[in-house]
Formats: sequence, structure tokens, C-alpha cells
Amino acid sequence: MENLKSKKIGWIGLGAMGTPMAKNLINAGYNLTVYNRTSSKSNKLVEIGAQASDSPQKLFDETDIVFLMISDDYAVKSVFNGDEGLLKSSSKGKVIINMSTVSPQISRDLAKTCNENGNTYVDAPVSGSIKQATDASLVIMVGADENTFKSIEPLLEVLGKKAFLIGSVGRGNETKLAVNLFLSIITQGLSEVVLFANELGVESNQILNVINEGGLSSPYVKAKSQAILHNEYPSAFSLKHMAKDLKIAKENNLNFALGNATFESFQNAKETLGDFDVMAIIKYLKSEKY
Repeated sequence: MENLKSKKIGWIGLGAMGTPMAKNLINAGYNLTVYNRTSSKSNKLVEIGAQASDSPQKLFDETDIVFLMISDDYAVKSVFNGDEGLLKSSSKGKVIINMSTVSPQISRDLAKTCNENGNTYVDAPVSGSIKQATDASLVIMVGADENTFKSIEPLLEVLGKKAFLIGSVGRGNETKLAVNLFLSIITQGLSEVVLFANELGVESNQILNVINEGGLSSPYVKAKSQAILHNEYPSAFSLKHMAKDLKIAKENNLNFALGNATFESFQNAKETLGDFDVMAIIKYLKSEKY
């Protein structure tokens, strides 16, 4: 297998997830060049060995493999199609690994364009939030051909505990939409259970203790129980990003009873609670109830 340590790696997007993921590549000994629209976010990574680039196009010209971890379809289009975007480069033979959660069709369209330009596009969204990004324990869902997957797998192993090759480009994003649908249903379900218990006179700590000691216990429910009990919802995965992902799911034929109800809740809650954690949906449901 080719030694990837000899390759120059690029990273675009230094938000709450992108920064710790990029840091893990630096710590693993990779030669990393970073770009972020707000350039000051590059400073801490430069201090530990990264180089900084001042445009996606320049970064693409200077590196062999480029990761993206940005917010949505619009941001991805801007990085590719902007005045100094990736598609302004004439470089060939590069691999672009988009770890953002975007629509499957965007990935397929970009894969076609990249292929026509002599480059390779991979969709590789992740399951996990800031803690898993920091601990390199993300689960990665990959859309690519098998040879490309094998060639980048050592890099993915630095970023997560498991990378699954799902199928062709777009399948990674489709899988992520399904995973986040499940996550949103669990989050709304936990909220409704606690509120229902409260209506019956059972305190939140009592119902959560029972759930967390029983067969329904999970690391996710235990973590979100603390947010509920303290009524504090700092964002590990923001409610507005979940609303965005559910909107993409809806545009891709989501039409089930639980999914539809959860979609409506998150769309309605995002205006006032969007910057809080997904678990803040309990505040919206409580306000609607009372």
C-alpha cells in the first residue's frame, strides 16, 4: 500500500468538528495544510505544525488529498465554485474527501465534475459529535469505489474507529441521513418520555435513572440525561444542523409517521433554539405542550 505519510494533505473547514479532526492528522504525523473562511481559526493548528493556505484553489494546488468538513450544500458549492474555489484549479490526480453532511445528489454531481477534471471525489460523512471527533472514535460512512476506499483507509483510521464502504458516491450521504433520522427520533422520543413522566408526577431524575439502568440504556441517552437534568444545552451537535439534515431527508423521500413528526418539531424549533444542542428540542416540546 502506498505510504500516505509522503502525501500532502489539505483540510478545509475548521469548525467544532473539523479542528479536532485536523489536529488528529497532525498528531499522526501527516503533512497538513489548512484553510478556513475565517483565517484566524487556523492559528492553533499552525502552532502545532500545519501550514495555512489563503484559498481553496491554492490549497488544492499544493496538496494531494483534500478533506472537507463544512456545514451544508451551500458552503460546499462555495468551496468548489467560488472565485478561488477548488474547481478553478487545473490540478489533476487529486482526491477530495467530503466529510460534510450534504445531499446525496450534490455528491453525485460533484463526483461527475471532479472525474471530468481528472480528480476523484469521495463522500465520507461521520456519525459522532465533538467528543468523538476529538477522541478519533467517529464512525465513517464512505461512498467510493473499492480501490479508492482502500487507498484512503489509513487516513480514515486516524479520524475514526471504523470506516464502512457503503457503495458508490452518494451512498455515504444517504446512510448518514438515515442515521441522523434515527438520532432525531431518539432525541424527540426521550424528550416526550420525560415530559410525559413529569405530567404523571414522576420527576425527571427518577425516570432517567430507571431508563439508564435498564435495557434502554445507551451512552447517548446517558449523556443527554445530564443536559436534561441541568437544563443546559451547550451544542455538541446543534439543533439547526439536525433541522438541516432532516430537511435534506425530507427532500429525499422521507415520509414516515415518526420521521414526519420529528421533522416538523425540529423545523419549528430551529428559529429560537437552533444554536443549542439537539437535546434542546425538549424545551420546544414543553413550550408547545404548556
